[in-house]
Amino acid sequence: MATVLVVEDDEFVRSAIIRDLVGRSHAVRSAGRALDALRDIAHYPPDVVILDLGLPDLDGAEALKMLRAISDVPVIVATARDDEREVVRLLRAGADDYLIKPFSGDHLNARLEALLRRARSAPAAKTIRVGGLSIDPDRREAYLDGTQLELTRREFDLLAYLCARPGLVVSRKELLAEVWQQSYGDDQTIDVHLSWLRRKLGESASQPRYLHTVRGVGVRISAP
Repeated sequence: MATVLVVEDDEFVRSAIIRDLVGRSHAVRSAGRALDALRDIAHYPPDVVILDLGLPDLDGAEALKMLRAISDVPVIVATARDDEREVVRLLRAGADDYLIKPFSGDHLNARLEALLRRARSAPAAKTIRVGGLSIDPDRREAYLDGTQLELTRREFDLLAYLCARPGLVVSRKELLAEVWQQSYGDDQTIDVHLSWLRRKLGESASQPRYLHTVRGVGVRISAP
């Protein structure tokens, strides 16, 4: 059994999906708008999200991007467009699987069970250490010299990504794509988060300890 959040604005379709999932012993919540779903996920994370792309308040891809900013929950997107380029775009934006409408309850359940098996069988991530920094990806906890750091979600993702690549210069373009899940954007966003992160690590750009800016290229993390 899993806790499933169904995000679908069509009441008839939503009711049919909920009825089928409940009949298969899943616990189901639902939302008809993207923003309602995001609030639900932030407060009560489900095991899986089924996300319709034709929502009234937000474009589906935008809703997916916002969802990925707050949660790593597995997402199955439901789209009426049988377009390979669209599917590729959604998978790159953070979707874990997709369904083309209309789909049967058996088809949805098969995809749902496969996704849950992958999520539950994934090996536990190892603790990452760089000098006095210790990152626990599973618990989403970071420690500096034994003291836990109070990091926002994005700060943690940024630090963990860099710590997994110690000594390597990571470009801003790569950070934007892998941490922010965006193909383009403003470098200032990255610089601001790096500044906040440096402050929490007890350093500055002019006096770096762990985070070293390589002018015109990117940033590198290394032990002091």
